[in-house]
Amino acid sequence: MKAVCLLSGGMDSATLAYYARDMGYTLLPLHIRYGQRTESKELGCAERLARRLGAEPPVVISLEYFRAFGASSLTDPEMAVERHDDASPEHPNTYVPFRNANLLAIATSFAEARGAEAIFIGVQAGDYAGYPDCRPEFIEAFQKVIDLGTMTETPIRLFAPFVGMNKTEILRTGFALDVPYEETWSCYGEDDLACGICSSCHYRLEAFANTGRADPIRYRGQQ
Repeated sequence: MKAVCLLSGGMDSATLAYYARDMGYTLLPLHIRYGQRTESKELGCAERLARRLGAEPPVVISLEYFRAFGASSLTDPEMAVERHDDASPEHPNTYVPFRNANLLAIATSFAEARGAEAIFIGVQAGDYAGYPDCRPEFIEAFQKVIDLGTMTETPIRLFAPFVGMNKTEILRTGFALDVPYEETWSCYGEDDLACGICSSCHYRLEAFANTGRADPIRYRGQQ
């Protein structure tokens, strides 16, 4: 069995890749560069994770049009990445317009071309109420798009196993699978030392605290 796995290099996607391998899938890692601030750091993490998994190197696709579109602090250098405390629960400025649909469309093409039976994406709705493309309803709708828009003899199944989990539950799943979290990156704004104050850093640190384990990556201000 083969599965395309969207491997950003973050905590969730690393756990996802190990989860998919544990299910018995041969992984086809897919890494998307879309003009995000930390894209070089994320790619390095994705490449190292793929090697640790014994998978082929990630196929890397660049979607620079997201930077041209703007409207997100992840892709627009003129916008500051929000601190977690300042983020709007209805519309965080880190939301990249319709990003996951773009990522899944590419993953579907890759899966169909390579004869993969599955696609794995690490979205989770619990901590990101302002991200409409992380909801279960979105995943269900995109499965219908895949069913209608592909010509494969074997249906391609879209898996989002973490969509109903929170970060702590995802982290505990990863610990059971021996995920090397030192090879992951979650910070939205920095690629040398994690900022510790953006929403992504906040939820990651909270999850590690809830499990009683130390986060193996370094944060700004740490000794």
